[in-house]
This record gives sequence, C-alpha cells and structure tokens, in this order.
Amino acid sequence: MRVPARLLPLPAALAASALLTGCFASTEATGADAGERIRVAMMQPPRSGLSPLSDDAFKLSRWSTAETLVKLDADGDPEPALATGWKQSGRTWTFTLREGVTFHDGTELTAEAVVRSLTRAAGASPKPRILDGVELTVKAGDAGTVAVTTAEEDPLVPQRLSSPQLSVLAAKAYRGKTVNPVGAGTGPFELTEVNGTSSAALDRYDDYWGGTAKAPGIDVTFVPDGTARAAALRSGEADIVEAVPVSQAALLDEDLITEVPMPRTNTLYLNTEKGAFKDPALRAAAREAIDAESIVKGVYEGRADVAEGLLGPALPWAAGLREPVRRAKAGDPSGKSITIGTFTDRAELPEVAAALQQRLEKAGFQVKLEVREYANIESDALAGAFDAFVLSRATVLDSGDPAAYLYSDFASDGSFNISQLADPAVDKALRKAGATPTGEARRRAVVDAEAAVLATDAAVPMLHERVIQGDAADVVGAAHDPRERELVTLDTHVK
Repeated sequence: MRVPARLLPLPAALAASALLTGCFASTEATGADAGERIRVAMMQPPRSGLSPLSDDAFKLSRWSTAETLVKLDADGDPEPALATGWKQSGRTWTFTLREGVTFHDGTELTAEAVVRSLTRAAGASPKPRILDGVELTVKAGDAGTVAVTTAEEDPLVPQRLSSPQLSVLAAKAYRGKTVNPVGAGTGPFELTEVNGTSSAALDRYDDYWGGTAKAPGIDVTFVPDGTARAAALRSGEADIVEAVPVSQAALLDEDLITEVPMPRTNTLYLNTEKGAFKDPALRAAAREAIDAESIVKGVYEGRADVAEGLLGPALPWAAGLREPVRRAKAGDPSGKSITIGTFTDRAELPEVAAALQQRLEKAGFQVKLEVREYANIESDALAGAFDAFVLSRATVLDSGDPAAYLYSDFASDGSFNISQLADPAVDKALRKAGATPTGEARRRAVVDAEAAVLATDAAVPMLHERVIQGDAADVVGAAHDPRERELVTLDTHVK
C-alpha cells in the first residue's frame, strides 16, 4: 500500500498538481503481475527519441532496459555484463560474449549483433563522447567472441565499452539513420512505449538472462520542473524522483531523500575563441570575481562542495596529487559586454547564473543572461554562441575515468568543447593522460591535464554537486548511483 507524503502548501500544491495531472494514470499492476509498477519522475525529457547514440542512453541504462558488454563497479573498475571476460593483445581487445542472452524481440545476442551496434556507434556523427579521439573497428571472432581494435593501444577499452552510449541492441533498432530502442534491449525491463517527451513505459522481461525483476514494470514521466517533481513525491504520485532541487530538499521528509557526493562539477565555461574572454587577462578577471562559497551557501543551501579543481571529492585521489596552478593576471573588464548562457532543467543553474551576473557586474563587466531549456540551448553553446556558459557536468559519467571527460570538453577536437579551447599544451597533456596505463601513473597524468586546463582559465570550476534523490517510503532497492547510470534495477520494487 502506498504511503501518503506530506502535502505542499496550497498554492505550490495546486501548481504542481496542474503539471502532473494524468502523468501517472493507469499504472497499477493487475492480473498475474505481483506487486505495483514503479512510477518514476525524471528531470530531462528525451532529446533524441531515446537514441542510445545520444545522452538519452543514460535513461535507457537507468531503466535497466539497454545493456553494455561491460559495467563498472563502485571503484570504476570494469566487470562482466553482456561480456563475461576480455583480454588484450596490443591494440586489440577480445571479448567473450555471455551465452543464453536474448533481446526483447526474442532474437539472440550474437557476435554479429555486437558488431552492428558498436560499429554504428563508432561511425555516428557526432560520435559518443567516450570515443572522442578514439578510432576503433569491431569484428566477430570465433566461438562467441568479438575483437575490438583501436588505432593506438588503449588501456581503457573495457571502461569505454561500459558507456550506455555503446549499448547493444537488436537488429530491429537500426532503421536508416535512426536508432529506436523500443523492444530492442536485453535488460530486465522492456521498453514498450514512448510518448514523445512526456512519458515512457516499460514491462518486466521474463526471459532476462540475469533473473526475474521484482517489479512488473516502470512508468516514467518527464517533469523538467523541479518543484513539480518534488511535489509528485510529497503527494504520492511518484515512487522515485530523480534530481530533487536543493530548494525542495528541505521541504521533504529527510527519510525520503538520499544525498550522495557525485562526480559532477558546476563550471563556468569561458569562450576562448572570440569575444571578451578571448583575452586571458579578462578570463582571469572573471575567475577572480567569482565567489563560489557564497553560491554553495546561498543557492545550494550548503548541499554542495566548493571546487578546488575540475575533479571533486567523488575522486578523492585528485586532491592528494593536485599542486598550485600558475595562471594569468587579471585585467580590467570595465565596460566589456558578455552574455552568459545556461538552462532551466537543473533548477539551481539559473540562480547560479544570476549570482554570477551580480559578481561580474560588480567587477566591471556588463552582463546579459540567456536561459532556456537544455534541448533548446545545447547546440548554440557548442557552437560558441555565448561568451560564457554555466554547466553542471559529470566528470566520469561515461568510463569511470575522468580522462574522457577532460578530452571531450577541452581538447581541440573534443566533441563538447564549449570553451572553444585550442591549446597545444592542453592537447599534449590530454593525449598523455589518455595513453597512460590505469593506476597511479594515469591518475597523476589526469591531474596534470587538469592543471593544464585550469592554467588557461577556459573553465572556472565553482562547486561539486551532490545527487539528491527522492524515494517514497514503500520503495525498496532503488539505486543511488553517483554516476547516474542506475536507478531502477532488478531488485527495485514497491512494497
């Protein structure tokens, strides 16, 4: 039986109710299904029709519908998933596929299926960011194996193949230029319905290779408004709510929320290619004007950590290796006009941008803000349309290793280079970090690469976020994943 939560104050409750009316209708399990379907309120709607070749892949992963050859343990080390083992020989890694796996359409997992999915991902434009700077080819081998070969020796191939953007789907998913994951995954839940950017539904897949899910299904509603997501938990309309805004966390019963330090950094990216911040001295002036501690206290209500670098407390080894960075001296920004962009999907970011506006105007800049939904602003940000951009960025989202994030965001040919940075010293440090074998030497090379980026002031890290997730009192086994890869698992269910 569902347990009612505390109600909102009346005006907020009415506003949230208007947003959520009908969102979770007809979700109760009937007939042979034991238990109740899990109702999930998610923050960002799909941007690419739930294509795994986009960031939508992480939704498929969080719903346990699409799977990869490899997954990561709590330490970020690779462990078996659709592949049971792997070995390296020079530039080639050979993966042994798990037997007895079927896709949701009943077809079998084969080496050819894996080759199809990975080859499609490797040739995508833009390619999955985990493959930034990586050229790979995939071939079917003997006895249920797949050989993955890279242009250069790559110690991180298993970790790369854990990225949800490299999920393996059935042949039916690939039609022309589109990838449709409906009924094409291998996980314990089958994606059965997608209603644009409003909702999605999944049913338990009883032939799942890993056992039987405890819940009969999942009903997902996309609720970009953070107040409305929190209201859904309070009113009992949702069982699991992701990304509860800090402004709402204090209004929820503490027993219903979980707060986990996560590898996510709130950063101000500065456009180094054109405009005011092409000048290193003005980038330095912006850096010196920012008061990150006041943002943590004021906007995040203390539920975040002031940044010492791009890599935060979720990667504790970074602090021990970090050394002071020599940066440019600040210039005079008087009268320089800048536009800062950010998005509404993460409720705190517009507030962060407003706080930055005040500080930068006090320093002498003339500041304009441009705030939209993420789906409507990402392309402009990547094209360098703004002088600065406030972004909440996961630093190990794809591989469990920050080298991929650093390359994606700061290499000359990085696919997410909002700062438009093209710095030979940074490129050299990033290449070294990516090529260094895993272990202490790689961690040191990663911190050196971080220092090279910070020395340019192309990015000003402000704070490291904590994930705040809401789970109703009758929810059992929801995942609390700092990497935001898992949410509803095989064991998640409603009492």
